[in-house]
Amino acid sequence: MAGDGPSRIVCLTEETVETLYLLGEEHRIVGVTGYAVRPARVRREKPRVSAFTSADISKIVALEPDLVLTFSDLQAGIAADLIRAGLQVHAFNQRDVAGILAMIRTLGALIGADAKAAVLVASLDQRLATVRQEAAGRPRPRVYFEEWDDPLITGIGWVSELIEIAGGRDAFAELRARPAAKDRIVTPDAVIAARPDVIVASWCGKKVRPERIAARPGWSAIPAVAAGRIREIKSPLILQPGPAALTDGLDALVAAIGDA
Repeated sequence: MAGDGPSRIVCLTEETVETLYLLGEEHRIVGVTGYAVRPARVRREKPRVSAFTSADISKIVALEPDLVLTFSDLQAGIAADLIRAGLQVHAFNQRDVAGILAMIRTLGALIGADAKAAVLVASLDQRLATVRQEAAGRPRPRVYFEEWDDPLITGIGWVSELIEIAGGRDAFAELRARPAAKDRIVTPDAVIAARPDVIVASWCGKKVRPERIAARPGWSAIPAVAAGRIREIKSPLILQPGPAALTDGLDALVAAIGDA
């Protein structure tokens, strides 16, 4: 890791892939997660070496990376296997907007691109401030964000924060700090009682079916359902804690909330 930082990086998370591309440092990437889709050219430029909770350890080792980037306890087993194989691993664990910006700064420091990372963070910070200011003074519709449909799981920290930046009120904001999905499970009756004005769904790896949401018993009384305000945001835009969520994901939330 001397000189200008690691020259052979394996990224097992989408957000680190996108960040390195945005920093103009994609030449360092020698392997990526199979879920990497941003930018679109990554799919044809970089070999895929993992899913999210599984990885081809021998393939990663064969790439001879000098740094592997992972995320959260869900990849702890992968990280342990890579460490046992003698590789250097850095695990990120960002769960809120501040954490996303800190991840970008840390990644920049790891590769000797501190100045580029600072510019990117400043631009994202300004974008967030602009959207927040544009939403100020407007009515703030109540938003139920559905991260999964069975069981019902509401949005994680950065999603909840972005709802508020976009001009909404998260119907289950009190759950935002709970990192584990099992701790953000809500009941259908709780959603009915919350009476959201907008329902935004993003089911990771699965297409949202608004008609199924609307047909849930008792949900016809929910203002969002009665008004037909059920919106989908594709999971790569909002459920990865990286630049995508702070840009296209935020824009999608603004559009969804603006309908109310």
